[in-house]
Amino acid sequence: MQELDLKISGGTVANSADTFRADIGIRDGRIVAIGKSLGEARRTIDASGKLVLPGGIEAHCHIEQESSGGIMTSDDYWSGSVSAAFGGNTCFVPFAAQHRGNRLKDVLETYHGRASSKSVIDYSFHLIVSDPTQDVLQNELPRAIEQGITSFKIYMTYDRLIVDDAQMLEIFSVAKRHGALTMIHAENNAMIKWMSGKLVDGGHVAPRYHALSHPRVAEAEAINRAIALASFLDAPILIVHVSTEAGARLIAKARYAGHKVFGETCPQYMFLHAEQMDLPDMHGAKFCCSPPLRDRASRDEIWRCLQNGTFQVYSSDHAPYRYDSTGKLHAGPTPDFPKIANGLPGIELRLPLLFSEGYRKGRISLNHFVQLAAGNVSRIYGLEHRKGSITEGKDADIAIWDPEQRRVVRAADLHDNMEFTPYEGMEIEGWPVTVIRRGEVIVENNELKAGRGSGEFIARRKIDTTGMPGTLAPELDPDRNFGVDLGL
Repeated sequence: MQELDLKISGGTVANSADTFRADIGIRDGRIVAIGKSLGEARRTIDASGKLVLPGGIEAHCHIEQESSGGIMTSDDYWSGSVSAAFGGNTCFVPFAAQHRGNRLKDVLETYHGRASSKSVIDYSFHLIVSDPTQDVLQNELPRAIEQGITSFKIYMTYDRLIVDDAQMLEIFSVAKRHGALTMIHAENNAMIKWMSGKLVDGGHVAPRYHALSHPRVAEAEAINRAIALASFLDAPILIVHVSTEAGARLIAKARYAGHKVFGETCPQYMFLHAEQMDLPDMHGAKFCCSPPLRDRASRDEIWRCLQNGTFQVYSSDHAPYRYDSTGKLHAGPTPDFPKIANGLPGIELRLPLLFSEGYRKGRISLNHFVQLAAGNVSRIYGLEHRKGSITEGKDADIAIWDPEQRRVVRAADLHDNMEFTPYEGMEIEGWPVTVIRRGEVIVENNELKAGRGSGEFIARRKIDTTGMPGTLAPELDPDRNFGVDLGL
């Protein structure tokens, strides 16, 4: 038997569907054996008393990305990937943002350049599409999908990013035809602008009013409209960062009806609340994100929707802006709430928070934790051929967790390029102590072992709708529509 490069022994292994005791053998960056008596290895890691889990996949984060207003996030692909790695992640899929007038080819070249020389974990990209010209729809998007960029995000709000209903239909049509998934930031733009205007005109400009400017019904209306448009074409969609019970119920209802709809939520809607935007001296600005934090009752509802499977994806939506003139306060030391940079850091704490508050407190099972950490993401986003489970033949992406290790969250202990964390002072039970990416130990003994730029771009497979619910809408079915075939 050929000698192994690395063996992990004595641990409890868990995937999305099963938990078992076994050793893991790794050679040439892949898992080659799972069982007992695996033979000799150049190095053996004793995982006794620990959990051996698939490396996390962070599917929603803003790394080295300019906002539509021209503000750069504080984390580049070095600090962002290092922070992700210390949080138990071995792969992430940040956004490559198209702004009006940009060619997608140029956008992807820019982001490949940023990531390839810095990232310590493997990566892909979601495209943000804000300018769906005919060339983008007919040529550039299909070309990007062929290159393994099989998901893109659109916005139903923000003046510089918004796409209208007709443009959404065109984008859904391209996605369906070429095997891609459309992610949607679903909020009603008119409601937000109207409400913001009324608040500002009335002198209500403190950070706490940000929550009122994004009413719950704005999310629910947009989710309902997005589902209707996508279902009309039988195109798969994923609603990102859902913050309300009403929005979650619409997703559950659509899935029950057989539509190809996925849902995502984030730790801020499970662990934070709107009262934190009411801190003195503008410190409430640290908690401004969109959709905004909701009340404590909404937080409980989002937990229940995560537990019952309404949300298949749990992501950080890491959007780091420092509390200074480069980030949150770019418009001045006391900006009106519409001028505060929106977003929260959280890439390193995504999994420890869920492990501690979810698995360790009995809200979810260990297998459900693995689904949310990696398994569901790998399947939904076309990474399953390489990532997402501890399976022979797949990349040796593994996080070894000490379920007993306790930590108190301190911004100074984290590895992002931020001077604050909204989770300061929270007590965490359970932490990833060893992280392995493609067979290489990249985090161990609280030290980074990986080299700058050692992460690799992963070309993702096209989205396979086989086995997904949903059928072609009768209005578009050639057999029911006088033989008219729209090429869908």
